[in-house]
Amino acid sequence: MSPLTILAFAGLCLVLALTPGPDTFLVLRYSMGRARDGFAAAVGCSLGSLVWAALVAVGLATLLEQSAEVFRIVKIVGGLYLIYLGVMAFIATRRSARAAAASGDEGPDPRSGEPATAGVRGWSARSLLAGALSTLLNPKVGLFFLAVVPQFVPAHAGIGETMLLGAVDALVSAAYLGAVVLLASRMVAWLKRPRVTRTLERVSAGILAALGIGTVVAGAEG
Repeated sequence: MSPLTILAFAGLCLVLALTPGPDTFLVLRYSMGRARDGFAAAVGCSLGSLVWAALVAVGLATLLEQSAEVFRIVKIVGGLYLIYLGVMAFIATRRSARAAAASGDEGPDPRSGEPATAGVRGWSARSLLAGALSTLLNPKVGLFFLAVVPQFVPAHAGIGETMLLGAVDALVSAAYLGAVVLLASRMVAWLKRPRVTRTLERVSAGILAALGIGTVVAGAEG
């Protein structure tokens, strides 16, 4: 596989990454709390891409292409998971708002630049898992590898070539989502307004839930 082929595939991955999807909004949601959570979610999404590449390499992902029923089930489960993430995120913002009101703390100290949730521990592993599941339960990622990767690998290519392209996609995804994390965290640090932060968190949570509902409806109709 030539460097030019890898570069062309990376360019295609970048174009697709720039199209906002569930992964982007998920990473944005976690970045509103702490940058480390956003980075963890981004890494999880990239790991999910690698798993899809492995499934395609060993031929398991062809079930999605050959079975409309399997595709529909994965799509519905993925949509339900997005709804779950959106609802839980909205509940978390409500709880943080009530806690801030009860303690009289309206948010971060303007001098510190740290969000109000910066003291919460143990969320990075959960963010990593959420990102991985979001990608794994998105059958469109699997279909992307099934439809696009064969166009870039030589005939009778082995698992190594497919995994190489999977790694390229994961790196491109991590770079793009990492930029989203940096932008979101800097916006929060710059605004330093807890009401605005909670509004953004709720909007991103609502978008996740809406994407999930749309996915479930589309899957059920299909």
